[in-house]
Amino acid sequence: MASESPDDAEEVYGLRVVVVEAADAGGRIDKLLADRLPEFSRARLQALIAEGRVRVGGAVLSSGSARATPGDYRIEVPPPIAAEPQGEDIPLVVLFEDAHLIVVDKPPGMAVHPAPGSESGTLVNALLHHCGDSLSGIGGVMRPGIVHRIDKDTSGVIVAAKSDAAHQGLSALFAAHDIDRVYIAFTRGAPHPARGTIEGAIARSTHDRKKMALVRTGGRHAITHYATEATFGPAAKPLAARLACRLETGRTHQIRVHLASKGTPCLGDPVYGSGAPAAPVRAAIETAQLHRQALHAAVLGFRHPVTGETVRCESSLPPDMATLSAELAHL
Repeated sequence: MASESPDDAEEVYGLRVVVVEAADAGGRIDKLLADRLPEFSRARLQALIAEGRVRVGGAVLSSGSARATPGDYRIEVPPPIAAEPQGEDIPLVVLFEDAHLIVVDKPPGMAVHPAPGSESGTLVNALLHHCGDSLSGIGGVMRPGIVHRIDKDTSGVIVAAKSDAAHQGLSALFAAHDIDRVYIAFTRGAPHPARGTIEGAIARSTHDRKKMALVRTGGRHAITHYATEATFGPAAKPLAARLACRLETGRTHQIRVHLASKGTPCLGDPVYGSGAPAAPVRAAIETAQLHRQALHAAVLGFRHPVTGETVRCESSLPPDMATLSAELAHL
């Protein structure tokens, strides 16, 4: 039977000791260690082995694929190194937080990751400051683990991991599409039928590398379920609509591409919103001072990857979209 040293079980870094007895020997050592130390991903343990930080019987383990032999495996976990981006004191609306993960309500205009042109003021910068020492390190780096993204100009709910265990678990949930994600979109016109599913593979556009597009071959399979919650203007030919979009998959620009493919792009979308909306809708957009796509991540629900509890976070429409909704209601 394998066990870990109880003195170190609560430490994020430091020494771990896993005792492998004869009955447990024979399988790959990286898999065995990952099973016994669930707070670390298998990839993280493979990296520690490659760094020479795992010893058995005083000898450095050279390969994670080596077969486990009986003995005491001593794993030295170094303190996480500081992340390259710097923490910034940026106010955050925190919807849920514990030792393992944090869910925030991202405002429009905030990029998730630092990138050329957006090196500061990002969600990562804000989380580094807010979480501080509570970040135990993702892959040995003291940084938040981002497992999904929201476009810079899309607002709403996003989750980040604070530990390797949470990062690994959240990644598995998203890969299995075992996440409840609902977005609110305001569109030019209204889709027909009023409720349905849009299915189509998405890939980088061959005409414009800044855009995504539906493709017949290749690409990544994408599914969006939508339901029209309200229409605005003449019933026979609505000028705009409010939709609830539930993601079954999560591809880059998925909702924006799928809605545009129906001829009902998000209002204000500078990339996929070809064609101007009707004059009354343009006036509503101007009054609302909407300078982005009218898309908001309203709901994020999942089973906590560490505690098993149900987490469901909701976000109300931000001011620009709330005002847009009120203005459209007068059409």
